Amino acid sequence: MDNIYMLADVTIQSRIGARLRQARLKQNVTQQSLAEAAGVSLSSLKKIEKGEIGSFDSLLRLLRTLGLLDILQPLVDEEQLSPNEYYELVHAARAKSRKRAAGKIQPSNKEESTW
Repeated sequence: MDNIYMLADVTIQSRIGARLRQARLKQNVTQQSLAEAAGVSLSSLKKIEKGEIGSFDSLLRLLRTLGLLDILQPLVDEEQLSPNEYYELVHAARAKSRKRAAGKIQPSNKEESTW
C-alpha cells in the first residue's frame, strides 16, 4: 500500500474515481441509474469516475447511494475523551473559575493627604 501523503492529489482523485466505478460495476448498476438515484448529472458521474472530482457534494451523494459513506466515518466521529482527559478538563475548568473574596474589604488606615 502506498503512503497516501506521498501521492499527488490527481492520483488520489483518480483512485477514488476508480474505486467508485468498481463499486458501481460490482453492484451491477449503470452510470445512468446511479446518477439518477444519487441526484447528480450523468456528466458529473463520468467525470468523478475519471478522477475529476469537482464537487464534494456530488461525491458524498454517490458514496451514500453506493453504500460507501462509511469510509468517511473517522472524519465525522467525535473524539472520545479518556477518563483521565475528562478529569483534567473538568479540573482545569474549575481551577480557572472566578473566586469570590473571603470577607469584607477593610478600610485603609492611611490618612488622606491634603494639598
